[in-house]
Amino acid sequence: MSNHQPQSAGNGPPNAGMGMQHGQPPPPPTQNMSQQNLNQIVIEYLVKKGYNRTEQMLRLESSKLDREGRPIQERAEDGGTEKYATAYKLLSTWIKQNLDIYKNELRRLLWPIFVYSYLELVVNGYSQDAFYFLTEFGPQFKDHHSDELQTFETVTLPQHVFDNPTAKLYRGTKYRLPLNTHVYYNLLTFLETNAKAGGTVIIYLLQTYCEIRETARGPIDQYSFEAIINQARGTDEEPDLEEGIPGAFTGVTNKDIMNNKAVLKLGMMPMDYELAQDVRSELEEEDIKHPPEFGKPSYVEEFDRTIKREESVDAPSRNEIPLPPSRARDVVMEVQKIKESRDRFKIESRTGGVGPAVSVCMFTFHNTLDSITCIEFSDDTNLVAVGTEESYIRVWHLHGDPLPSVIKSSSNDPPSSSRRLIGHAAPVYSVSFSPSIAGPENADASTPSTAPKQLLSCSSDKTIRLWSLEAWTCLVVYKGHEGPVWNVRWGPFGHYFATCGWDKTVRVWGQDHISYLRMMVGHDTNVNQVAWHPNGAYVFSASDQADKTVRMWSFTTGQCVRVFTGHTDFISALECSPNGKILASADAGGSIILWDLAKGTMIKRCRGHGKGGIWSLSFSVESTVLVSGGADGTVRVWDVEVPADPYKNGDGEVIGTGGQTDATRLTGAAGTSQTTAATGAGGKKKGKDTTITPDQISAFPTKKSPVYKVKFTRMNLIMAGGCYLP
Repeated sequence: MSNHQPQSAGNGPPNAGMGMQHGQPPPPPTQNMSQQNLNQIVIEYLVKKGYNRTEQMLRLESSKLDREGRPIQERAEDGGTEKYATAYKLLSTWIKQNLDIYKNELRRLLWPIFVYSYLELVVNGYSQDAFYFLTEFGPQFKDHHSDELQTFETVTLPQHVFDNPTAKLYRGTKYRLPLNTHVYYNLLTFLETNAKAGGTVIIYLLQTYCEIRETARGPIDQYSFEAIINQARGTDEEPDLEEGIPGAFTGVTNKDIMNNKAVLKLGMMPMDYELAQDVRSELEEEDIKHPPEFGKPSYVEEFDRTIKREESVDAPSRNEIPLPPSRARDVVMEVQKIKESRDRFKIESRTGGVGPAVSVCMFTFHNTLDSITCIEFSDDTNLVAVGTEESYIRVWHLHGDPLPSVIKSSSNDPPSSSRRLIGHAAPVYSVSFSPSIAGPENADASTPSTAPKQLLSCSSDKTIRLWSLEAWTCLVVYKGHEGPVWNVRWGPFGHYFATCGWDKTVRVWGQDHISYLRMMVGHDTNVNQVAWHPNGAYVFSASDQADKTVRMWSFTTGQCVRVFTGHTDFISALECSPNGKILASADAGGSIILWDLAKGTMIKRCRGHGKGGIWSLSFSVESTVLVSGGADGTVRVWDVEVPADPYKNGDGEVIGTGGQTDATRLTGAAGTSQTTAATGAGGKKKGKDTTITPDQISAFPTKKSPVYKVKFTRMNLIMAGGCYLP
């Protein structure tokens, strides 16, 4: 500037301090004047540049300055507890009214804001107000933070805050909050707009005690696209996006066992409109070519009946669970489903195990040397896959047909009816075929194939592999679990799949992402079983050892919505009914429990299997019959419905019909007693007697083959697989 004046000892222009000697403080009037002019210059600059919101915030904050020219933060002294209570209500209400896609992330703010508001009140001597604040807002955190709430009840004086380890931990370390960039800016805009209504208090707490870290698309781990790109560029950026404070509890616990009140959407997901129109057109053509027999509905009538049955108010929308656009293959598959739905063997409801028997087709594997760990059948009933201790997978065609490959082989050997998939570095514990269905009769070359295209496998080497059943090679290796992966299952519509493992987590993946989309945490021990709800909106998981609980997770939010407790042994199998209302779980003690998903309660307990584990469960298409198979070498069929006149055991559990004599022995004959001897594979008694509940319809014993897998086909035939172990 050109208007500099000679400096004087007691007075000077606003920039006179620039020429002072080091260490000489300027007089207070000059500094105050300097601060005002500086603010005015900045405000004029912001007005010229068009930063209107920033200019408004600067005017608001500069209206209340302390002696050093810094904004005075609004604290509890200005209104006691009302400031914090009002601010907390403001934030909580805004989060509840926000978009569903942001709610789950914004709810993270409530706990730290609650904690630091309470501690601020206590530190400033407002013990009574702090008590009212804790009483009013604390109960909503009881499910996840009951231990901390009990601790904070004892922190009532300023000295307590400095002596209590938990309070010291929270006040001595910044609480980390990873927030998506869009969510972060929406939050700031809201708080600035509602500054006088409590926004300033929230901003003060966030600035003082929290460390907000902006994220581009959620948590970034070493297997995400960002991390891979950074590694390729040679950058070592690994942003630490963990939530909370190291050493403090962030809200993941197993104490929400009785919190089974969440409203569920158990209806079937509606079919895409364009897909439905294409399917209807195909079925109309089929009805013209092949008119229905007398007394049978047409394909279009069956389709309309199916659509009407699936229409439900409590169904998830297609927007909640994005799926790839439908293709010609999907049209053929839906047409085939309607054909099978009309022509299948119907299993209507029954009472007390009375009704026609169901047929079982058993496939026995010989000379396995007890190395097979899992067996899986494809939905089109053509393929079977096994995982082995030797870390490879083998796939057979059940009818002995050759398995061709799109990759030309260098050898002149003819195509084989079995293929070996090699790639895992440790035992394979689970395999899962992608959704498929038996193809139409007399299909020409232009008809898309409805056979399974892919196979998933998981292993003790911590990875999940996606295999092509056309090229017979590995397509993708998914990494993320921190230990052996015990189970993998395709979702009902393909595209998504779920895994569980030693690291106590359940993870949901999508084919188009190399890293997992959801991680569900809550089990206390290993998670060894996983299953899907037929509408694709929920995932079930079961834990072993000390936990022994079954959990139901929302795919859209990642939250636990149900916890089922009642098993006293290792849970060895899980399956959800096709109507989406019942969950079946089985354990190593030979018990099967049926659960009512809507109510979150036990329906009944079925007993009949010997000890050693029930390894597989499957429901009939109508959800009226359940089939089970396990280590005792039997396949058993159960009535799902609760009898009209049930009786209960000593624990108050419904276990069958009182006084009826239709309990079935292992030989298939009707029994006259509630208790029979558990018969082994060779027909000898195995020590203690096993109770067989009267809802068992039939039992099919093998010679010496533990049953690894049972599966109801869409035509209501039971397929079973096991290994002969002499």
